[in-house]
This record gives sequence, structure tokens and C-alpha cells, in this order.
Amino acid sequence: MLISHATQAAPGVERNEDSVVTGPDFAVVLDGATTAPGVDTGCIHDVPWLVSRLGAELSRLLLTESLDLTDTLSLAIHGVMTQHEDTCDLANPDNPSSTVAIVRDRGQSIDYLALSDSPIVLRKTDGTIEVVHDSRNDYLPGYTVEIVRQQRNAPGGFWVASNKPDAAKEALTGSIARSSLDCAGLFTDGASRLAERHGLRWAGLIRLLGDEGPAAVIDRVRREDERTAGHNPGKVHDDATAVLCRFATDSYLEGLSP
Repeated sequence: MLISHATQAAPGVERNEDSVVTGPDFAVVLDGATTAPGVDTGCIHDVPWLVSRLGAELSRLLLTESLDLTDTLSLAIHGVMTQHEDTCDLANPDNPSSTVAIVRDRGQSIDYLALSDSPIVLRKTDGTIEVVHDSRNDYLPGYTVEIVRQQRNAPGGFWVASNKPDAAKEALTGSIARSSLDCAGLFTDGASRLAERHGLRWAGLIRLLGDEGPAAVIDRVRREDERTAGHNPGKVHDDATAVLCRFATDSYLEGLSP
């Protein structure tokens, strides 16, 4: 698996709450949820702390264990919880949280997991597109602080990586034959908005990623955000991350040799 990625904080924002972790056979994308002003999270740590620790736990488990991705994520969430259970109120539903997207190469097959709104786009060798997108947070009855609190990690609501290891069981997961895949793209919603907000469509997004690379995706989304500023709800800009995983054949790899 050949992996390339780019990640960038939103313009004018000091710290990027997205994160990317990669290994020889996996890629992980995380998108920390920005805390609403004035909300007591019950935690002395900020969102980047949670994202970096969760990425580290996932990387450790993916490198050292052979578990399915649901169990891997559950153990990673639990591992992060043990790092601050003595200092923070982990019963608080407003604890820092993150989306999770994982692609793992198992040799004959590719496993994937998506929890919350960091989509995975799979392009098959026949050109067809499969989008793995956990969009449950798009269908909440409202988006006030109280409604989001009630719906977060609750039946009928939406699920994120935070303070409930069982949230991993709610992730969208699957496996697909490696031989049938050309490439996979992992995105945070700051990058996938090219398809979800700016009209590029998923096939166009994965084509841009594959042809021009992850940095080009972020450059394009920044231009589109500026062009449509004031015409879309929500933030004009967001942290943006794009990862390209290519499933190269042996002949392709030989072509890269000096």
C-alpha cells in the first residue's frame, strides 16, 4: 500500500484538530470536534490532546495486534481513557471527541472503518465508487449544545470516539478484495466538503486526489470555501485532511525501482 497525505489547519486557526497516522499497512484519519464556547467538558485536556493520544493508541494496536478494526478502536478509546481517568470527569458527555477513519491492508483484502463524518471513498479497478460515510450527525433534530449533548453516543443519535469504548461497535465497517481496488481516499469533513458542499461529487473528489494528490484537494477546497463564503451554513473554513492509499501491483512497484 502506497500512502500520501496532507493536513492543514483552517486559515487563521493556530492548531489543527485533525490528525493522520500511517504505518506500513494502515492509514488513520481523525477529526477532533471543536468544543463550543462556554461548554464544560469535564476534562482538563483539549481536543488536540485527545486526537493525538487516540492516534497513538490506534497506531500501537495496529502495529502490534491482529484484531478486527472494531475491537482495535474500542481498545484504543479505553487506552486513552486510562490516561486521564484520574484527572477528568469521564462521565461528562461533553468530553473531547473525534471522528475515526481507518483503512488497513490485510494482503488479500482491505478492511475499513468509519465512525462519524470522516468518509472513506473506495475506487474499484472497474471505475465504480463506493462511499463509506457515517452521516448520522446530519440528521439530528437540531444543533444546539443541549441537543448535540443528548444525541452524542446515544441510541438514535450519532457516535464518536470519546469516553465510551462501545461506540466502536457503531462504526461502519467492512472488507473488500484487494485485487478489486484501485485506491482509497480518507477525508475529514473539511476536505470532503468538496463533494458534500461544493458540488464536485465523490467520483470527482477521488479523481482529484488520485491525479493531483492530497495537497491539491486542500488547495481546491480553500478556493471553493472563499468563492462561496456567505452562501453556506457553518464555518467558512475547517481543518482539512486528505489521504490517498494506492493498492499497487507488483509490476507497478517494479517500475518505481531505480
